[in-house]
Amino acid sequence: MIRARGLVQIFQTRQGRQKSEVRAVDGVDLDVAEGEVVSFLGPNGAGKTTTLRMLTTLLRPTEGEARVAGYDVATQPVDVRRSIGYVSQSGSTSGEARAGEEILDHGMLYGMSQADARRRGEELFAQLNLDGMWDRKPRSMSGGQRRRLDIAMGLVHEPRLVFLDEPTTGLDPQARANLWEVIAELRSRRGMTVFLTTHYLDEADVLSDRVIIIDHGRIVAADTPDNLKAQVAGDLVVLELADAAKVGAAAQMLERAAGEAPEVDGHTVQARVPRGGKVVPGLMRELTLADIELDTVEVRRPTLDDVFLTLTGRSLREDV
Repeated sequence: MIRARGLVQIFQTRQGRQKSEVRAVDGVDLDVAEGEVVSFLGPNGAGKTTTLRMLTTLLRPTEGEARVAGYDVATQPVDVRRSIGYVSQSGSTSGEARAGEEILDHGMLYGMSQADARRRGEELFAQLNLDGMWDRKPRSMSGGQRRRLDIAMGLVHEPRLVFLDEPTTGLDPQARANLWEVIAELRSRRGMTVFLTTHYLDEADVLSDRVIIIDHGRIVAADTPDNLKAQVAGDLVVLELADAAKVGAAAQMLERAAGEAPEVDGHTVQARVPRGGKVVPGLMRELTLADIELDTVEVRRPTLDDVFLTLTGRSLREDV
């Protein structure tokens, strides 16, 4: 459904008389199969949105090639646009038109009859908790309601492939959960391919068949969420001590379990331990025998943020 090879995007910048080039995307290769839900992750400035704009024909690649839904993004942009849905991060609704009119106009632009556009729009309004909003103007809606209207507009023509750029930004937890169900059903019931950018790691973990991570304009990892998390060596065991004077002794015990020196910060000692859940009971007995009292103990399974930190040395949540 998506095949990209060697995508490059170079922007020209100027400071005074000095000109320079910024390689926002630097040789990206991507493959997305039909029916996949793929999350595209990376901190701000990593090249995520620039790549998305090239794939949706909003930006012509400086170098490289890409085919989306079977069409070349450079030479067949109209065919690409007819085959995809796109929900931008900034939104696309007018403040003056009524919400239902936006849906009808958008569907009819894609060749739907007015009746089919209305039927599909009303169905999406029900799924996205927009009941009663058909005759409302977007300017009178809350930010979350406008975001859900953007998503309904991107899905009304039932595209084969939909690009969702930060779709749940600004939504409350219930609205996010509802949208997760809608995204899951796009594939399970309609066979749609979903390309999703997000800063919510739990969202990527729950929804995605695969996760693709970009940093400094290059793809640094691409695999299933479980396989990516398996690359992180062990569970994070965090001990918070009641007595700071015993931190050193606790650190020595944790080091024996982890096989490496733990991090120490005030009353807290932490390290990655293989199969941490099985190791902790024995560690607790050892600490008790040494009369070392804990305020708390935690065992944290690897997350996608841990994967990114391991690969790049910084958190996926930086600069969000």
